[in-house]
Amino acid sequence: MKERIDDWTWEYDGFDPADERLRESLCTLGNGYFATRGAAPECPADDVHYPGTYAAGCYNRLTSHIADRQVENEDVVNLPDWLPLRYRLKEGQEEGEGQWLTPDRGALVALRQSLDLRSGILERDLRYEVGHGRVLRVRQLRLVHMADPHLAALHTRFSVEGPPVVLEVEAALDGTVTNAGVPRYRQLNSTHLTHVHTGTGDAADTVWLRCRTTTSDVRVGLAARTTAGSAPAVTRHDGGRAVQLFEITLEAGRTATVDKTVALHTSRDPAISDPLRAAVDRVAGAPGFDELLDSHITAWDQLWRRAELDVPGEAGRILRLHHFHVLQTLSPHTADLDVGVPARGLHGEAYRGHVFWDELFVLPYLNLHFPEVSRALLTYRHRRLERACAAARDVGRAGAMYPWQSGSDGREETQELHLNPRSGRWLQDHSRLQRHVGSAVAYNVWRYCEASGDAEFLHTKGAEMLLQIARFWADSATYDESLGRHRIRGVVGPDEYHDAYPGAVAPGLDDNAYTNVTAAWVLARALDVLRTLPEPRRRELVERIGLDGGEVEAWEDVSHTLHVPFHDGVISQFEGYGDLAELDWDGYRARYGDIRRLDRILEAENDTVNRYQASKQADALMLGYLFSPAELGGLFARLGYSLDADTWQRTVDHYLRRTSHGSTLSGLVHGWVLARVRRAGAWKFVREALEGDIADLQGGTTGEGIHLGAMAGTLDLVQRGLTGLETRGGALWLDPVPLPELSEYGFALRYRGHWGVRLRMRPGMLHIGVPSSDRSPIGIELPGRAVSVEPGESCDLTLPE
Repeated sequence: MKERIDDWTWEYDGFDPADERLRESLCTLGNGYFATRGAAPECPADDVHYPGTYAAGCYNRLTSHIADRQVENEDVVNLPDWLPLRYRLKEGQEEGEGQWLTPDRGALVALRQSLDLRSGILERDLRYEVGHGRVLRVRQLRLVHMADPHLAALHTRFSVEGPPVVLEVEAALDGTVTNAGVPRYRQLNSTHLTHVHTGTGDAADTVWLRCRTTTSDVRVGLAARTTAGSAPAVTRHDGGRAVQLFEITLEAGRTATVDKTVALHTSRDPAISDPLRAAVDRVAGAPGFDELLDSHITAWDQLWRRAELDVPGEAGRILRLHHFHVLQTLSPHTADLDVGVPARGLHGEAYRGHVFWDELFVLPYLNLHFPEVSRALLTYRHRRLERACAAARDVGRAGAMYPWQSGSDGREETQELHLNPRSGRWLQDHSRLQRHVGSAVAYNVWRYCEASGDAEFLHTKGAEMLLQIARFWADSATYDESLGRHRIRGVVGPDEYHDAYPGAVAPGLDDNAYTNVTAAWVLARALDVLRTLPEPRRRELVERIGLDGGEVEAWEDVSHTLHVPFHDGVISQFEGYGDLAELDWDGYRARYGDIRRLDRILEAENDTVNRYQASKQADALMLGYLFSPAELGGLFARLGYSLDADTWQRTVDHYLRRTSHGSTLSGLVHGWVLARVRRAGAWKFVREALEGDIADLQGGTTGEGIHLGAMAGTLDLVQRGLTGLETRGGALWLDPVPLPELSEYGFALRYRGHWGVRLRMRPGMLHIGVPSSDRSPIGIELPGRAVSVEPGESCDLTLPE
């Protein structure tokens, strides 16, 4: 398979079974409401192909018997497959008659698959030898409609070179699907759909399928209108499949077209009474393919204008692909839904479609382009605040304890067991002890309100979340007389490899530096909110959550006295980290090559990463990702520590040598941090972040779903990381850093009601343009100077090179 990239097209030539799952993920089409993998419509699910369609927020819960335990998991549901459209020569014509033609078969002459990022169109062009010098050509266009989020379409054109041929074409809706896209989960129950029924619509060209999920009882309605010119459809309903069969005579010089238009609704949708009726009505009223295509392209044009990003060269082409997948996972349609950020997009079943802390890497980008989407994603968290407070009470804490993995209702969805494919053993999973997800929620609330100026959200839902998360941290901190400081014990940091001390019976670590510093930040921001809330709102909120003055005094105290451990002049990842053994990194690399999943390697050797100074991903260094050098220095000063440039540089160096990068987020964070400390080596990690999915650096995981946080994070690296862009104090603060490999780039952003503010970086120069409007000037803060740019004006600012 050959892969080619131009500015707006991602193209594959040929067919390689080993790469098919990766291609399917990267060619997924979606619109923020649902998405469909880029699977071949003529191929059923098997070890090579995996069609999958996922609606945002549609989950179901099943119980499985694993390792002598009953284990309950909630998964995003693989919905009925709307793609199937296969074809074959009619019996009695030639050799191979009666066999459906697929890319897997030897009759394939050529295959080209092209994803047009500008228009959100997937095009496939296939050629088959069908005997007697005849070649069948099949050209398909596929879209998941960006203007109408309930529609999708498949446009197929058949032609033949040589003598005529009679073709049978079968289109179907398939309700027999299961969740089978992740090999590690295949020992778990996977049948999420039940009560599958099919039927024929009022119009002869329409079939429908309805079903429901087994436990969450989400009803699903799917309707398909399929036309093949004047050829009539023969319809049958067979074991959960609604099938339409057409017979088409192909002659040289003539093209036969089959159009399949599909509508999808679920019972989670607003303003409908029944999802099946809504789907049938919508597909009946849908226009033809050409008109659907026009409105779809228009919607994508509007999205790209709001998300303008211009980066030259290969990096820019990859960033555009990342951009595309972020936009079709979290589009303006998402603003109407009760959903969070799915860590693996709507592109597959990895991580079971759950919501993690990945929104920490996604919302900062969305805040400056689609703030209405950011607000909706934070509202998802607010709707689950009550559940988070109940979770805190269950462990004897006040406030809100958000789950490490969230799904439909906000309970903890983190698996209790996970499979190590190297050893074949099911192991205890303690990643739910990553309490720092609450700090990520608070961070996103604060940054969203700074960027958007949304005081209403900050003074209502945002304030409530901030205060309850702060309350949890203050109540989790215990005072240590010997240190004269507060400590947070029994947690896991971003480095999931370390979940316990060597030989310890109970899981958890003490004083994870990232956890403690971000907890102090949350407490400080909560105090800021209390000071600035309008008095009626402040009184109402304080009364409603039962906050008293003594509690607020405790927040002030804890925010100044949380313990941050150090060893050998660097920040310790957690208390006792410096006492762990050193790993033979060279030896393990020589033995295994790729050691990103060092945890699995060591466990298979009956060892554990808990014994070593070895991290999966950035942990302490995450502090340099979230906070500018000045803000991070201020945080440490608030805690009574000095963090100078030399100490931070030593800390970066220390962990750089001891990280296996077992997460796609790790390269992103390391590239960001190294760029900010003006070090060589940043580009190596930026490249890794860019190539994480296209090169499938994590060894097969991209075929199970893209890594949305890393993709959005690379966009934000250009937007905020390299520019040093911060939104605070009602101004844009900029502190650009030179990165020779990305020396010139530009983007547009939305800032506090200003649409299309343009920034352009080139060596030694920053251009800022503010579109005409009736809004106030934008304040620009640069190191050592400040300027104000009026609407309708622009300016060029000289920068040190």
